[in-house]
Formats: sequence, C-alpha cells, structure tokens
Amino acid sequence: MAAKKAEQALVEQWRDILALHARTQCELDRALHQHGLCASDFEVLDVLAQGRAADGTCSYRVQEISDRVHLSQSALSRLVARLEKDGLVERRLCPEDRRGVRVALTEKGRGLHGEVLPLQRAVLTRMLAG
Repeated sequence: MAAKKAEQALVEQWRDILALHARTQCELDRALHQHGLCASDFEVLDVLAQGRAADGTCSYRVQEISDRVHLSQSALSRLVARLEKDGLVERRLCPEDRRGVRVALTEKGRGLHGEVLPLQRAVLTRMLAG
C-alpha cells in the first residue's frame, strides 16, 4: 500500500510540473505577443544573446540551439526561418562544415531581446518564484 501511495505522489508531482509548465508557457506567450514573439522565439533569441558558442564565436549551430531550447531540429529550422524573415537573426554557412548552418542575432534582434528580456524575466519570477 505504501508503494502505491508513493507512486501516486510521484505521478501527481509530475502532473503538477506539467501544469506549471503549461501555465508559464501560456503567460509567456501572452506577454510576448505584443512584441510579435512567442515563448519559443524568445528562447532562441535568449540563447543567441547569452554569449558565445562552444567554439568561441557569437553564432550557434542549429544543433547547439536545439539542444538548449528543446525543440526538434525541424521545428527549430522553421522558427529560425521566421526570425530571419523578421530580420531578428541571420543564417550563414559554417566555414568549418559547408553542410552546417550558423545562426546569429542581428542588431534588430539584439535590440528586441533587450527590450523584452525584463518582461520575460518578470513572468518567470511571477510564475516560478515561491
């Protein structure tokens, strides 16, 4: 009986995590919508703005971004294409691997990221703190 209660508590904890994620994602989407972004868009901009990739450059391979934003490679490719169309990122061929693509923020993307960063962090604080 104790094992069954422990299992049920684990399942409830998992469902609570999923519910918190869903509520937070919705709040982020709602807050960022006025800036033409969704939560996933912002995550990509945030990764690109955070500094340097593993090789020391200011651009990231699509796979490096995919590993950090938890999107499939195809979903991320579509998202990056949309961000590029909006002038927020630029794609370039990797000099070290002609099949690869590197993604970097444009000045417009860096500016928008800086503008919405406090908004995104405020939502995270409200939803996740305490």
